Amino acid sequence: MTATVAERLPRIGVLPQIRRDRLALGVLLATTAALYVSDLGASRYSNTYYSAAVWSMTQSWKGFFFGSFDTGNITTTDKPPGSLWLMALSSRIFGFSPWSMLVPIALTGVATVALVYATVRRVSGPNAALLAGAVTALTPVAVLMFRMNNPDALATLLMVGAAYATVRAIESASTRWLLLAGVLLGFGFLTKMGQAFMVVPALALAYLVAAPTTVWRRIGQLLASGVVIVVAAGWWVAIVELWPTTDRPYIGGSADNSVLDLALDYNGVGRLVGDDKHVVTGATPGGGFASTPGIGRMFSDEVGSQVAWLLPAALILLLIGLWLTRRAPRTDRIRASLLMWGAWTLVTGLILSFVAGDFHSYITVTLVPGIAGLVGIGGRELWKLRATQHGRIALSVIVALTTAWSVVLLERSPNFLPWLRWLVISFGVLSVIALLARPAGRHWETAAVALIMLTALLAPFAYAIDTAAIPHGSKPLAGPPADHGMKDDDSDEPADFDPSSPSGDSALFTPQLGFDPAFITLLQQAGTKWSAATVGCRDAAVPSLASLTPVMCIGGFNGNDPAPTLEQFQQFSATRQVHYFVLPEPSHRSKSPVTKWVQANYPGSEVGGQMVYDLTVPAQPQPQR
Repeated sequence: MTATVAERLPRIGVLPQIRRDRLALGVLLATTAALYVSDLGASRYSNTYYSAAVWSMTQSWKGFFFGSFDTGNITTTDKPPGSLWLMALSSRIFGFSPWSMLVPIALTGVATVALVYATVRRVSGPNAALLAGAVTALTPVAVLMFRMNNPDALATLLMVGAAYATVRAIESASTRWLLLAGVLLGFGFLTKMGQAFMVVPALALAYLVAAPTTVWRRIGQLLASGVVIVVAAGWWVAIVELWPTTDRPYIGGSADNSVLDLALDYNGVGRLVGDDKHVVTGATPGGGFASTPGIGRMFSDEVGSQVAWLLPAALILLLIGLWLTRRAPRTDRIRASLLMWGAWTLVTGLILSFVAGDFHSYITVTLVPGIAGLVGIGGRELWKLRATQHGRIALSVIVALTTAWSVVLLERSPNFLPWLRWLVISFGVLSVIALLARPAGRHWETAAVALIMLTALLAPFAYAIDTAAIPHGSKPLAGPPADHGMKDDDSDEPADFDPSSPSGDSALFTPQLGFDPAFITLLQQAGTKWSAATVGCRDAAVPSLASLTPVMCIGGFNGNDPAPTLEQFQQFSATRQVHYFVLPEPSHRSKSPVTKWVQANYPGSEVGGQMVYDLTVPAQPQPQR
């Protein structure tokens, strides 16, 4: 009896701390959910290219499987359908709308924060985990992407899930957990292809170094996990490749109607080394978003304020953490996690820094978990040395550097809350004073931690709030948009796009998106398999969403894909499957053979500001203009 009571006493003393930790986690996740979900419909259909595909996938299960852009299954999107499946399932259950499409993406953001917390907590405890989760939640590019329908959000969640599974595998050399990591990375491939594999070296390195088993068993387990990655990603690829090409949509973006070509060239080597295969003739590669490749890209004007607020601190903490654990046993889990998050940050950062092809700053969302993990784990290891002079000096240097770097980033947006930089400087100075002076007492530690957190997170938090408060289109930037000095020159929407305008049903895109109600009515009353056709999915997406009718996308995303061919389109026209042809914009897409044939054989008329050709009337050669 006495022994039983004695065994329970320590547990009773621990309960309040456990409750505080759970309460803190609950507050973190609730705050994240509020930030990611609040006013989510303001961006309406966000990236209209993916939104149009999601709507089409709600109309056709065949289109759902392939990720087709339109209900007629002419072409797929230029990404695999993983994230589209998630949004299309939600839209099938709750009805198609911006909310039903975007809420699942916002919830992937909450899940990502929770998984970062869980991954860090297993090796460094709840306080480090809470810091890592907060850094993940408040990094501006994370707020941006977890409120949009791009595939990067789900890809990031799956990558973090693989990191969690790897940490669990390292604890006991578990084959099961390592295979789960492979499954998640395989599905990451089905979401954003090779982007999900950027973290494979980091996960493999951590397991190979630290798993408590023999080296040959570690190698064998990693090879088995690699096989699982291939199987988890390859089942869909195999089905698509084996499906008769005459009975499936063209694989958008590929040169030979192949998923493998799409993965290896268009979304692989082509983007790394840079080519013009996926750029519209006459367009600028990357639109207004192509920054100069190089070692400093992550700190550049375009990218720095998106993701790099704590990147310098994370890199320094990585070095310090590895030094502090240099004499630890091979299986030390702290060092293993530092290696994992450190390699994640370095490999991902270097790849993104030197991408010479189409680069968008929002891709850096995959860098966020690595930075967060290093800040949480490295910060805790250094905080343990706060009683030593070297520890206090190192902490002070990192805080001072973070303060200075935050001010540099804030100066790049001089019109955004000018007083904020002075507040950050004030907190930074007070933090350094508190660290170096180190008054006695527990209250000093609480005050120092609070000041350091304010110094590190106040500026990105302000940018995060601003990001959540502003609607975003197809090529977004986090933070104050007016101060970036950039314009989206290659957007899906017309130049007068006003995403803050009221949304709802057929009035959704009129007149703010340049569509007259007469043009929308024309499409809704077409009565054919495709209400209209135009060149390029970006031109087809918005009228399709505005009218909620199938609009054929000729040539894929940029109008360069050989689908449908001119002969196929002529057959569609002859059998009255397409009612109207809408002259594409910009004018360089009018070089399409289909456009030339339509203009040569059908009279055009202007409807609601759009040049429209009626393909249901008999084709007659038109006079040359």
